[in-house]
Amino acid sequence: MIDTSARVAVIGSGIAGAGVAFGLASRDVDVTVFDDAMAGQATAASAGIIAPWVSTSTGAYYETYAAGGSFYPDFLARLSGLGIPELGYRRSGALVVNRDPDALAEAAGHVRGRVAAAGSVAGEVYDIDSANLAELFPPIGPDMTGLFVTGGGRVDGRTLRDAVLTGAKAYGASLVSDSARSIAPAGSTSEGTWTVGTTSATEDFDAIVIAGGARSTEILDRLGHTVSITPQRGQLVHLSLRGTNTSPWPTVHPLDHHYITPFDGGRVVIGATREDGVGFDVRTTAAGQKKVLDDALRIAPGLADATILETRVGVRPMSTRPGGLPFAGAVPGSQGLWLASGFGAGGLTMGPLIGDGLARAILGEDASDIAHLRL
Repeated sequence: MIDTSARVAVIGSGIAGAGVAFGLASRDVDVTVFDDAMAGQATAASAGIIAPWVSTSTGAYYETYAAGGSFYPDFLARLSGLGIPELGYRRSGALVVNRDPDALAEAAGHVRGRVAAAGSVAGEVYDIDSANLAELFPPIGPDMTGLFVTGGGRVDGRTLRDAVLTGAKAYGASLVSDSARSIAPAGSTSEGTWTVGTTSATEDFDAIVIAGGARSTEILDRLGHTVSITPQRGQLVHLSLRGTNTSPWPTVHPLDHHYITPFDGGRVVIGATREDGVGFDVRTTAAGQKKVLDDALRIAPGLADATILETRVGVRPMSTRPGGLPFAGAVPGSQGLWLASGFGAGGLTMGPLIGDGLARAILGEDASDIAHLRL
């Protein structure tokens, strides 16, 4: 642990790094964030759904996921309080849909229990018939029924990341748009001082936070540490429904891996693929496009005439330890070295909570809420 007079380097500016930087800077720590904007950042590609209560996750992962959702209102309020005008977030509800009434009824039992446990942040739950579904989400297929959770929200990963970094800078953090080409202990690994070298300078720090997404494993490997995180490619297609007010539309969850996330201005995001074994290949592929489009049109045929605007590709850092739990804590054997990664597909929901928790842990404050994520 350190005190507020220390200097801390954060490697990576996705939601993990931005969250840690904001948590530290808002507690008066001198923070520098390093990132060279390499293609494939999961946060930059993500259209985040902030509705953990409708997910299929279970166990400790779900508990962390749900805690992240509960943390969101206060976190957003802190950013708004700094005068940051655009956070990329809207609370427009979440629709769980399916053609099979039995499957939907089973899911409804889980969702209702989770929403009740979460309290006001999750809102209320309503059964929705096919006619009312079409009012909430016009492109939906006519043979669907659903469940509507009023507290569900969505966030654009790029916008939120930028807002969190802006907040960190408002508290005095610095952002270096360059890669940390070298990271090394300034003395022995027990002394807890570090150097970070870029193309133009070398700086000394009292602590290092590795928050480089799926590339965190490469950084730690060079420092002699192994962590079980693997890359997973995700492709998301952005559609446009010109002249349509999509702002109030809820996110759509068909009890499967894919989803639909509407945004303002007629933009609708569909996705996402979950492609293992392709490493850091961030290409848009024909098979990936077909998979995303087929999945979406199967449940929302009304999107068939939408214009394809772009495809975003991100590489998720997937934890392979039991339960898929993320990593957030000190790296054993190296004083002053910390890790925040392995958030998987839940990064935009869990990232702010884990970032704040790790900031508290680094300062020696109570971080019992993320103690189960230690390495």
